[in-house]
Parts: sequence; structure tokens; C-alpha cells
Amino acid sequence: MRKLTFICAFLLYFSCKTEEAQMVELSCGQCQFGLTSQDGCDLAVRLNDKAYFVDGADIDDFGDAHDEQTGFCEVVRKAEVTGNVEDNRFKVSSIKLID
Repeated sequence: MRKLTFICAFLLYFSCKTEEAQMVELSCGQCQFGLTSQDGCDLAVRLNDKAYFVDGADIDDFGDAHDEQTGFCEVVRKAEVTGNVEDNRFKVSSIKLID
């Protein structure tokens, strides 16, 4: 019975674990971060000097990706994100652009 209680508590703790917001660079993985594992223009984050494609948000969710002033294919922007790296991709829960 004690083992079952411990296992339930352990699973409950990890299932309720909340993600913390992190500051990252956000841009086009191909145009700005040099990622080559997929074609086209796709949203990516650079976290701890490593870039990851993003799952859960699209590059055009924030306007025209090719806008000269704000487009992710043209500039690298700062953002506060929640999410985590899984299978070498960043699974995003939220994105708040800082600049």
C-alpha cells in the first residue's frame, strides 16, 4: 500500500509540474538560424545557443514573415515563451514578443 501511495504521489507531482517562462530569440529557423532539416520558412527558437523548430505556433501567426522591419525571415526577435524541448523540437505553450 505504501508503494502504491508513493507511486501515485510521484505521478501526480510530475503531471502537475508547471512550465516556467524563458527568454529566447525567435525567428525563422532556415533564414536566420541556419536550420536545414526541413524546407521552407518555419518558426524556431534559439535557447542556450541552440536552435529548435517550434511546434504549437506558426511563423505567420505574428504577421508577414517577410516584412523588412518585423518579419521573422528578416529579423531575430526577443520573446518570452513557455514550453519545453522534446525530440529536438520546442513544444511551445505560449509566446509573448518583447520587441
